[in-house]
Amino acid sequence: MKKKAFGVLISVVAIVALTAGPAAAVTDGDPDGNGHPFVGLMVAQDAGGNPLWRCSGTLLSSTLFLTAGHCTESPAAHVEIWFAADVESGIPGNGYPFDGDVGGTPFTHPQYDPNAFYLFDLGVVVLDKPLKMKKYGSLPGLKVLDGLQPGSGTTFTAVGYGLQKSFPDAASFKDSALRIRMVAQPHLIQINTGFTGDFSLLLSNNANTGGTCFGDSGGPNFIGNSSVIAGVTSYGLNGTCGGTGGVSRVDGADDLNWLATFS
Repeated sequence: MKKKAFGVLISVVAIVALTAGPAAAVTDGDPDGNGHPFVGLMVAQDAGGNPLWRCSGTLLSSTLFLTAGHCTESPAAHVEIWFAADVESGIPGNGYPFDGDVGGTPFTHPQYDPNAFYLFDLGVVVLDKPLKMKKYGSLPGLKVLDGLQPGSGTTFTAVGYGLQKSFPDAASFKDSALRIRMVAQPHLIQINTGFTGDFSLLLSNNANTGGTCFGDSGGPNFIGNSSVIAGVTSYGLNGTCGGTGGVSRVDGADDLNWLATFS
């Protein structure tokens, strides 16, 4: 879902524009611990080094971090990234929100439009220096998601930092906006429908399966229990983080071809 401020048919597009709000992290999930150490928390900064918003994302290699397009859009000029499972109460002086484990330069999909962000909601951060890990997230094959069938048997692993629930009052919101890497297992609700088109997925979002919520967009939604990324957390359909969560697919030719330019 769309960033939290720090400090295909025309009719389908119109419906999404009226109902969708950019999304976030994991709700009704569990602490991830060391389950996905290659998933990180990023803070976008403007040209003056001022924090703008926070998002989640995935290392695809030692130098490339995948996130959502609305996480890298202007005025973002630089990004700092943390990979601790608990950035909230981690090592004192961890540098949040100014100095992460590594920094980098953000790039946004060339077809991204902030007024229709759900169509090409894809961004990357090219790291200033390599960050080596034992394992990285991987991209899917071309249109591989077209073979998936909606239902409880088609599950994903959603990972992200931040807001675990959405609440009506500021006090409750603050208590549940922790910067902790969380994981949930939503299942597929819609794919290749009039609403989702071929650019997104709708996944379940409830107390049984968990899902995504407001605070940290760009986090990965892995296929099943694999490290293959079906898409990045992109949008929500209501203000209570209930029902379904929207994911921007990354198995399209436009997405994969653009990502290949960074390899």
